[in-house]
Amino acid sequence: MFLLDMHCHSVASDDARATVEQYLRWIQVLRGRGYQVDSIVLTEHRRFDGAADYTPLARRYGVVVLKGSEVDTRWGHFLVYGVTDALLRAVDFTDVQMDARRLMEEARRHGAMAIPAHPGRFGIGLVEFLARGAEVPDLEIIEVLNGGSRRGENERAEALLRERHLKGIAGSDAHFVSTIATCLTAFPHPIHSEGELVEALRAGEFRPLRLEETAPTPLRNTTK
Repeated sequence: MFLLDMHCHSVASDDARATVEQYLRWIQVLRGRGYQVDSIVLTEHRRFDGAADYTPLARRYGVVVLKGSEVDTRWGHFLVYGVTDALLRAVDFTDVQMDARRLMEEARRHGAMAIPAHPGRFGIGLVEFLARGAEVPDLEIIEVLNGGSRRGENERAEALLRERHLKGIAGSDAHFVSTIATCLTAFPHPIHSEGELVEALRAGEFRPLRLEETAPTPLRNTTK
């Protein structure tokens, strides 16, 4: 089992306070406590840092560091995985009023994938827009478990998932060091590149879980 935090933000995002290395250091602390975290995906707000190379840090700390983006649309935020130069030419990631369906179509056309982020979030999540008549007929995957959600928001995402028979991913939505990896997505095989991540998502063999679920089961006290 390979575990990724599919949604986190470093100081490259305008409202985050953690560097990538700080995240990776904290993951070593979590591992020391018995938790499993194998990879993070940096989904910076409205941008994609194609030139950023985290390979040296990834090797030093033994954590796969992948890159994506979180963009704004008229129907809420979307996480974009497998970003390519062709997609960046086709879609303006800084456009906070972009059409969500066009984003999904262009992502597919250019070998990427766009997935609704925290769709149950009050006021700005996809659930709100679906209730107002928005139609997303080709929706297959949503972020069903988000570490930054308030009470009731993940539950609304779960209801959408069940209603439409969707698949769900999970991410911490971390903006601070101690919140990294609180929610993870489990895949059956290791993933080492953005392209492999898109292939794994298309294969559909993944599930969301919380960090606590990755710790080994404590040995039961058998003393009388």
